[in-house]
Amino acid sequence: MNKNQTHGIAKDLIGKVQETAGKIVGNTSQEIKGVQKQVSGKAEEKLGDAKEAVKNARDAVKDAAKSL
Repeated sequence: MNKNQTHGIAKDLIGKVQETAGKIVGNTSQEIKGVQKQVSGKAEEKLGDAKEAVKNARDAVKDAAKSL
């Protein structure tokens, strides 16, 4: 797990809390900000997933090259 993945997960969770808090107190602005954080967090997590996939592919190519 890389930095982008962990930050993304954290942002998503914080956004969910913020959205729920906004609903409870009737603050639409906070709800919207919470949803925005969730979207941002999920995007950052997906970026981290992509970086991890590239890293794994690179490592696989290196390992294959060593066995030649």
